[in-house]
Parts: sequence; structure tokens; C-alpha cells
Amino acid sequence: MGDRRLARELALKALFCCDTGKKEDPKELLKLFCLNFEDEFEYLKKESIYSFFYLLVNGVLESSIEIDGFINKCSKNWRISRMSIVDRNIMRIAIFEILKCSDIPSNVSINEALEISKKYSDTCSGPFINGVLNHVLILIKTK
Repeated sequence: MGDRRLARELALKALFCCDTGKKEDPKELLKLFCLNFEDEFEYLKKESIYSFFYLLVNGVLESSIEIDGFINKCSKNWRISRMSIVDRNIMRIAIFEILKCSDIPSNVSINEALEISKKYSDTCSGPFINGVLNHVLILIKTK
């Protein structure tokens, strides 16, 4: 598994902790994450993983209103609060990458989200995530 994929998966777990623990300070979140996922903290000692992990977690938290706005606009008949915590955070990470990481092609961000959803989410989630992210991409390109 590549460093960026691992960083995305760790960011998903950290954002999951944030969603369930209502912690928004990235430093507090990182502490909580390290306590709950001690084994995986070892991966964060590698600079390339840590820097991308931190960019994703901090970026998603700082841009959460904008990101969640896209999810709400692009998910017909689904409020973000009704979505699974895993699914909404997979989408948040991908949307952050699409909006703010110009070095990552949008199709890579979407594909990574789909691959991660296969590992951490329900089998029905992939098409939903794909549909929302493709709709987000269309909205962004038409701005």
C-alpha cells in the first residue's frame, strides 16, 4: 500500500474519531487518535505519511462547512447527518482533495475514495459515494 493511501485511511479513522467524539482541534484529535489506534501511530512517524495525513485531517476540519455543503447539494434525499460516518468522511477527504490539492487528479481522488470504501464501508456505499463525488466534480467544474 502506498504512503498516500495509508495516510488517507489513517485520516478516515481520525475523522471518524472526530465525528464520534466531537473534537475539532486537530492536535486534540491527533492525541485521541493515537490513544485509540496505538498500532497505527507507528505509520505516522514516516514524514510523507504524517504530512499528507495532517493536511487531510486539518484541511477537512477547516473546510468542513464548504465540503459538507457540496455533499448536501449532491446527495439527493439524503441529509449528511443520516449518512454513515464512514461514508461521509470518505467523501469529505475526496472532496477536500478535489478542491484543495491541485497536484492530485480528481479521478485519482474519486478512485481512492471508492477503494477505501470497499475496505471500510458497506458494499452498497460505493455507487452512492461515486455518484455524489461525480456530481461534486461537475458542480466544481461549472463554477
